[in-house]
Amino acid sequence: MDKKLTLSLDKSIIESAKKYAKSNNISLSKLIESYLMTLTKRKRGSVEITPLVESLSGVITLDKDYDVKGVYADYLIEKYK
Repeated sequence: MDKKLTLSLDKSIIESAKKYAKSNNISLSKLIESYLMTLTKRKRGSVEITPLVESLSGVITLDKDYDVKGVYADYLIEKYK
């Protein structure tokens, strides 16, 4: 059952949200409903993996002895010399 809700938001936020909703072919009400549903369904400590991220997993393979932290540390040292 749908029910009305009145919100007070900054005018520029409203205009930006309307443009975003229009460019994505969704009503502003559905956009806000979807956002609030996402917020309220989240469980603390758990991370939901989106289909896009899941499709990308396994694309890159590294050697078992590849030192990710060491390579990143070397990158940072070089960057901030």
